[in-house]
Amino acid sequence: MTTADLLGKIIQVVAALAAFSLVIGLILFLIDRAPKRGRDYWQLAFFLLPALLLLLVGLIYPAIRTSLLAFSNSAGDWVGADNFVWMFTQPAALVTLGNTVIWVVVVPILSTAIGLAYAMFIDKSRGEKYFKALVFMPMAISFVGAGIIWRFVYDYKSGDNAQIGLLNQILVWFGAEPVQWLQTSPINTFLLIVVMIWIQTGFAMVICSAAIKGVPTEQIEAAQLDGTNPWQRFTNVTLPGIRGSLVVVITTISIATLKVFDIVRTMTAGNFNTSVIANEMYTQAFRAGEQGRGAALAIVLFLLVLPIVIYNVRILRQQREIR
Repeated sequence: MTTADLLGKIIQVVAALAAFSLVIGLILFLIDRAPKRGRDYWQLAFFLLPALLLLLVGLIYPAIRTSLLAFSNSAGDWVGADNFVWMFTQPAALVTLGNTVIWVVVVPILSTAIGLAYAMFIDKSRGEKYFKALVFMPMAISFVGAGIIWRFVYDYKSGDNAQIGLLNQILVWFGAEPVQWLQTSPINTFLLIVVMIWIQTGFAMVICSAAIKGVPTEQIEAAQLDGTNPWQRFTNVTLPGIRGSLVVVITTISIATLKVFDIVRTMTAGNFNTSVIANEMYTQAFRAGEQGRGAALAIVLFLLVLPIVIYNVRILRQQREIR
């Protein structure tokens, strides 16, 4: 990482903290019922000005610059919507978009389903905290670290060389030939997805377990007295009671999946038809020198994330009104 990249990341972090402080300050100022004087507004402006400047430099200006770059070529000339046309017409770009759709459909559904099932099975069991710790441990590993670990699992050695990859060693034990897992499309995309599911299942399990424990015991006991079986109690009592938590889990994992970069970059670098939008954005902007295409991909990524965030906010607002 260059000094400029490090400085840019520091500015972004500081800007994010400044934005958070700005929002909190405005909320506290508005909920204060005390009469406001002219001096109070001047004090508010004085304290918020540094945060506004950092927000302008770290977030607003980069967003505007990225939007302008999306309509320019590598030489900085205006090309209109050519970068977006490239994105939706070139075969390689379409593969990238298709992979992203597969990721964002498969990962949230399987991670949430596995995490919820695991939380239900170990609920109130002996050693529950140890079972939870085992599944939650991958959350403590960075995406890069997880990618390196699983790259060893999928490793391939040609010829008579000893296999160090777990999958290929299992194949050898059963008399089969080893496979170049990460170079075989389309199975390599799903093998990368397994890594993300392995990481996110722990998050889903913890949130779902906490939500399950929040379901009133009286409702479950009443359903049991009515003669319902465990599956009926789960679908008619537990599942509606944890619906809000499930929405949070699915939307959070969906956003993280849309932005996935580290796993793909570490394991395949986007080669062999495994690239996703975030990885392709980096490749086009910093490897191929096509900053316009990279900016266009960044805008598409933002537009994909935005509806998920809006839906999450609407659901939480509806639940707050019901309460």
